[in-house]
Amino acid sequence: MTRLQLYSRPGCHLCEELAESLVSLLQNRADVRIVDIDGDLALKKRYGLRIPVLVAQGRELSTYPLDVEAVEAYLASL
Repeated sequence: MTRLQLYSRPGCHLCEELAESLVSLLQNRADVRIVDIDGDLALKKRYGLRIPVLVAQGRELSTYPLDVEAVEAYLASL
């Protein structure tokens, strides 16, 4: 199954909203791993205030709000 990473941090309401939108969009077509950027200095420097950031295979698919077309296009390309 396809794995996506959602870069986030605790207390980020936009991250929570994007995660909820992903659940209904993906409908079990992919797994989403939520990654807390605060636990990794390199991720914190890279994404900082840009979170939430949705990534697949090293490619950024979306920030907030969720780019449904980009996610659907990525899934269709698999």
